[in-house]
Amino acid sequence: MTNIIRLFIFIVFTISAVSAIAEDQNTWINDGKAALNAAKQLQPNNRKAKNVILFIGDGMGISTVTGSRIFEGQQRGVDGERNQLSFEKLPYLALSKTYSANQQNPDSAPTMTAIVAGVKTNDGVLALNQNVKRGETNLAVIQANQVQTILEKAEANGLATGIISTARITHATPAATYAHIPDRDWENDEMLPASAEKTGVKDIAVQLVEQGKQSAGDGIDVMLGGGRKNFLPMDVQDPENPKKRGNRHDGRNLIAEYMQQDGVAYVWNKAQFDAINPKKTKRLLGLFQPSHMHYEHDRAKDKAGEPSLAEMTTKAIDILSQREKGYFLMVEAARVDHASHAGNAYRSFSETVALSDAVKATLDKVDLSDTLIIVTADHSHSLTITGYPKRGNPILGKVIAPDETEPTLAKDGKPYTTVNFANGLGYHEHVEEAKDIRTGRIKDMSDVDTTDPDFHQEALVPLEHETHAAEDVAIFAGGPKAHLFHGVQEQSYIYYVMEDAFGFNQ
Repeated sequence: MTNIIRLFIFIVFTISAVSAIAEDQNTWINDGKAALNAAKQLQPNNRKAKNVILFIGDGMGISTVTGSRIFEGQQRGVDGERNQLSFEKLPYLALSKTYSANQQNPDSAPTMTAIVAGVKTNDGVLALNQNVKRGETNLAVIQANQVQTILEKAEANGLATGIISTARITHATPAATYAHIPDRDWENDEMLPASAEKTGVKDIAVQLVEQGKQSAGDGIDVMLGGGRKNFLPMDVQDPENPKKRGNRHDGRNLIAEYMQQDGVAYVWNKAQFDAINPKKTKRLLGLFQPSHMHYEHDRAKDKAGEPSLAEMTTKAIDILSQREKGYFLMVEAARVDHASHAGNAYRSFSETVALSDAVKATLDKVDLSDTLIIVTADHSHSLTITGYPKRGNPILGKVIAPDETEPTLAKDGKPYTTVNFANGLGYHEHVEEAKDIRTGRIKDMSDVDTTDPDFHQEALVPLEHETHAAEDVAIFAGGPKAHLFHGVQEQSYIYYVMEDAFGFNQ
């Protein structure tokens, strides 16, 4: 990390970490001058990047970042409003337009395709251009419209590569880096239509294991996440949950096939993961759940144990760093998105904090003089932060106005929370999945603890699941060519900065 960027981050951190002590006009004057001085000392780093680390907070819209910033600060007992997450301290910032080729509000497949392949495409489609409609089964059409991803270019140029996700490793965001398929749901052969199988289309799990055969390079070196069921046949029990079995109908045990390669290691629990020596490991596959990994808030309850996002990230960096030419690593905090779909702001915020922890651990490990770090989102959610709560009011609490001690009442005489969702299942308490749709002002929550991790915020429009939103998301960056992130850009622009940083376009 360059000294100038270290100074910038130190000054920003110092400003943001101030507790809620007495403030006066000099507070803001001094803050402003310090931040301006730090900004004036920034110098663009035009060096070629040896490494690129792309962090994706799936569904991490700007309101989610804001809420998580306050949440994290309040959890630590400091001024939440003046707090900053680790990636907010990176020196460069831009906005990304997230619409897909065919929808105003996108899903993760086309948005991640734009980020890692440089073209917008249709919803549900992975690493194919917009000439392909979702569900296309003709292999010839699929192959004719493939787009090369930044991971595949890194492979072709002899770099090490890695993907990490707290979702299934075959889920849309990680899959966009390596799979070329017209439907994100085709994660295993059970989901693959017979007409697609007939023409030779391979499911996402197969494409992952065979990635080294499908494109130049030796295959992805580190793969960590959930999704064991998509790699195991139906007659094989899950090692952690014997009542569960694999989902594959073709009889292939893709984990066993992967293990036939030279120099590979496979882990499925925390003890095995911890035992991996990065200096003696060149290739690592870790699948820690049959489906998605646990939320960070619930991770300690997992009987076999799971590594945190930060632990997976730092171990991946240690393994990938052995490659002299450098590496590309994609890290996804996937469950920010899942918590938002459930209307559960607590877990949405805590998952964002877990991403911040992973970025902080990364910044402590890498050198920003040769490593480009990008932190962004594929899309946002309908989470809102509203009302006029006083400074320091719990971000997940009910709105209480300045100089008041009791919650502000709405026109219906009931209190309301600062954080809500525009649509979804709405309020339910201590229930993972509501059995009925109960949105709107359905209960006087005066006696309800809205800061409880299992509380689900109220919603305006009744839907089975909360939806994505369409507003721009932020891009935070530091390192070589990070200064190229500026203004409001198409989401596909992110790819071209990574390509330029690596020098692949020369």
